[in-house]
Amino acid sequence: MWHVAFSELRKLRRPSLFLGTMGAVVFFSGLFSSLLFLLIDSPQGNGDRGRMIGREILALPTGGVRGFASVGSFLGIIALCVFAAQTAQEYTYGTLRNLLVRQPSRMKILIGKLAAMKIFAIIMVILAALVSISASILLAPRAKVNTDLWFSAAGKSAILETFVNVIISVIGFGIVGMILGLLFRSPISAISLGVLWLLIVENLLVAVKSNTEKWLPGSNLSAIAQGGTPTLEYKHALIVGAAYVIVGALVAAGLFKRRDVSN
Repeated sequence: MWHVAFSELRKLRRPSLFLGTMGAVVFFSGLFSSLLFLLIDSPQGNGDRGRMIGREILALPTGGVRGFASVGSFLGIIALCVFAAQTAQEYTYGTLRNLLVRQPSRMKILIGKLAAMKIFAIIMVILAALVSISASILLAPRAKVNTDLWFSAAGKSAILETFVNVIISVIGFGIVGMILGLLFRSPISAISLGVLWLLIVENLLVAVKSNTEKWLPGSNLSAIAQGGTPTLEYKHALIVGAAYVIVGALVAAGLFKRRDVSN
């Protein structure tokens, strides 16, 4: 299993993939955190969906990780794309057959690939945390936000809690991408359908009927990264998100064991 993981990590560290992905992580992390402070007096709002996040809220112990938590869903979309592509391309390029020659156990291959991609996702989250929190510290004085509580005991606890929540959310999104890759066995189909659902279909469903938000996978996984939202409790989001991931993983793993190795 570990040989599979190391082999997958070698693929994930290709400059075109690694640098491109981490560049997107840096851009979105810096952008979200910067806008939170640069638009603090904007009448259009400085938070998600035009919400106003004032100085008194940003001065709380959780203020330093507000931007980091809000970028969690975008990190999740990036993880979904990477996990889906790396899983589905084994069918597209016909390399799964070669892997099975060296490692006949399909489940060991699947678990090894998942372990490697989890490591990749954790690196993404660490980089996003560094960029986001650094941007918040640099821009807080300009926005006249008091940062005394950010690094108090409560502030450090908030940083750790948000970091764990974002990791859970991002890996959850990534596993969904891996499931789509196993189901469709095509990187383009898996990525396009996943992104289409998360960015368009779910928003349309919530706009038409708001109570559907409680049962949509993307909404719940995004809420986990933020430690819960005004419309979704953290515990509820964790349970629903875990249910989608576990059921989907079991179905996809069953298909992976039984289906032909070619696309």
